[in-house]
Amino acid sequence: MLVLLDRDGVINEDRTDFVKTPDELIFIPGALKAIAALNTHGHLVAIVTNQSCIGRGIITTETLTNIHGKLLQSLAAVGGKIDHIFFAPDAPWEATENRKPGAGMFYSAMAMFRYKPRNTVLIGDTKRDIQAAAKAGCHRILVQTGKGTATQQDGFEPDLLPVSVAKNLAQATDYILEGRFST
Repeated sequence: MLVLLDRDGVINEDRTDFVKTPDELIFIPGALKAIAALNTHGHLVAIVTNQSCIGRGIITTETLTNIHGKLLQSLAAVGGKIDHIFFAPDAPWEATENRKPGAGMFYSAMAMFRYKPRNTVLIGDTKRDIQAAAKAGCHRILVQTGKGTATQQDGFEPDLLPVSVAKNLAQATDYILEGRFST
């Protein structure tokens, strides 16, 4: 399975003012070990993240690389890895198909790793994540961390269903390892 992860609100705490430095990247408890468990069971893991802070001029691509360096080092310390990080630097007013709810990053990931949508699952915390996964035809798991609880309360249009709901990335990982997510 190819597992696509949103970053903010899934792996690390979501910030209203963006993650601007490696020190501001605070991991959600259990998230790194969950990724390592996916790796151990042979799943490919990629991040698909909107990073409009670049398009807004808040941080540079170099700063984002440093932030992701902390993520990769912290993950390696628990025996995990990310196979690739896809990011959309687009500001909302200059959105391309890569910026979620566009599915460009999903198509790129599936092409890179040669996976079909039926063998790909997205774990995210916003409606934008779910919309992008639905456009790409991928399985969808919403986590209740980050903006997930509010997203769940807002509900989903019928064309976005089915969506499995998990407490956090650790529980979503259990769903994948046990084959217990909506298809």
